[in-house]
Amino acid sequence: MTIKKKIVNFLDRNENQYGPAPACFKVLQKSDDNTLNIYSRDFTRGIKSILSERLAKDFGIEEKRILLGYGSEDILKQAVHCYVGKGDKIMIPSYSWWYYKKIAQEAGGVNIEYPIAEGENSFFYDIEGMMKVYQEQKPKLILISSPNNPTGNRLEIKQLNFVLEKMKDTVVVLDEAYSLFDVTYNCDPADLIKRFPNLIIIRTFSKYFALAGIRTGFAFLGDNHERLSLLSTRYLGYNRLSEKIAIAALDSDDYYTSISKKIVEDIGMLFTELNKLPGFYAYRSYANFILVKIPPVIKDQLNKYLTERNMIIKFINEDGLCSHIRITIGTHSQNCQLLELLESFINEKTKHDLAHRV
Repeated sequence: MTIKKKIVNFLDRNENQYGPAPACFKVLQKSDDNTLNIYSRDFTRGIKSILSERLAKDFGIEEKRILLGYGSEDILKQAVHCYVGKGDKIMIPSYSWWYYKKIAQEAGGVNIEYPIAEGENSFFYDIEGMMKVYQEQKPKLILISSPNNPTGNRLEIKQLNFVLEKMKDTVVVLDEAYSLFDVTYNCDPADLIKRFPNLIIIRTFSKYFALAGIRTGFAFLGDNHERLSLLSTRYLGYNRLSEKIAIAALDSDDYYTSISKKIVEDIGMLFTELNKLPGFYAYRSYANFILVKIPPVIKDQLNKYLTERNMIIKFINEDGLCSHIRITIGTHSQNCQLLELLESFINEKTKHDLAHRV
């Protein structure tokens, strides 16, 4: 007897549901024994790894300015623990990834929030409010996420340059985990870290490249981060298999451009269709997810309804965002299925409410 496997749609953690490029799987098929049982010997060529060498070449940056980590989360943790001590202040966005709030506590630091405001159909960084907090609090380190999770907004290039110039004497960590989904974003990391030596720009292979499982992140370091580089360098090398898979992804530009186009098109579709649903209010996003405000009264019912139908999305329960859901953009089929379920839920609830009024 064949047991049918239950298919669960996980649209709650911003993973790329299209999966990695075929070339990434070929790396697994062709790996030989030496990949697993022999340490990297890249140091004999004066480099940290084949992946940092490749990234340095692609971005026109010295290889020593590239930092690798176990996902961008790992690099973020290393940066905070390197520079923040007990009682030091960390500036974080008012709406942000939950780990931003926890990481200061790990290092004995204190969270200071700066404002992200709600606009007509999107959130935005309140630059004036941000500068006020910076000048009053004098933080040891500043975290900026662009695009920001879970609000989906970004800093425009002019805004980014303005903020970095004003904060040039402080360590700034710019989290760009979702930046590659924004085709209009033309930030040059080499130029930024050259002009702002206290800057750290973090990116990852988890989101755009659909490689969350290999846990590989990287960062571009300004000149003032020799301490972080020494702290983070792995003298026995990095995961050799993960490095080869990441390089295969970098070599697969056509594949990722194609699926990124599909994701961007579907985020536009979801924005339009979700805003047609009664009581739903979707916000524009530059990432691979979309934030939606829903009527608070349906939150628990909707969560139960979707979960029972194997559709998992993020129900946010945080200050200021307690009536919101965050939907990861899945495949086109998954996105259409979600819309159908939401429409069915609303229709069933409407009929139920009308029946109880009679």
